[in-house]
Amino acid sequence: MKKDEFFSIWRRLHGDANISGIVKGWLSISYVIVKPLSKARVTPNILTIFGLFFGVLLYANAETFWAPALLVLSLICDGIDGSLAIVTNKSTKWGAILDSTVDRLTEIFWVLALYKIGADLKLLIIVLLTASVQEYVRARAAGLGVSEVGIVTFAERPVRASFVFIVFISLQFNFTIYNQIIVCWLSLQLISLFMLSRFTYSRLR
Repeated sequence: MKKDEFFSIWRRLHGDANISGIVKGWLSISYVIVKPLSKARVTPNILTIFGLFFGVLLYANAETFWAPALLVLSLICDGIDGSLAIVTNKSTKWGAILDSTVDRLTEIFWVLALYKIGADLKLLIIVLLTASVQEYVRARAAGLGVSEVGIVTFAERPVRASFVFIVFISLQFNFTIYNQIIVCWLSLQLISLFMLSRFTYSRLR
């Protein structure tokens, strides 16, 4: 499959979303990564499960210097499973459900890892609930026929992962600023939930 065809299919699967900037850069990288994986007959669902596997390992090794690398591996698996599904022509409804479910489970292990290193439990619960509600609103809106719920907010999953990554990097330098970082994350998450809710309301009213 040529890159232009890959972009075209990705765009169609994401409500004709525009491919530019960071999105185009990441899709180009993921395309290069999944090409050899497709030849090795690695399946998208296996990558999805590995994303969760590395999330669990992150929790188990939260207090070690391996934590940032495990988070990155988890994200890579999650980020390229959809691209692999396109390249191998194995996009299925079950795969989409599995991917979304594993994403939510993996984020729970991210939060558990943050709690393990000393982050405030109440803040973590609030930020996790807010992120989960945001993803539920998007999924429910799509189920009700809103075709443009691919709206990009300030706290999409890669941004959430970035905050987690910053926390673990700060741990390597013995900076105990976990809660301050999580407060910033929560602020963006609340704004994002409001943005998505307002967008969805305007399409469904």
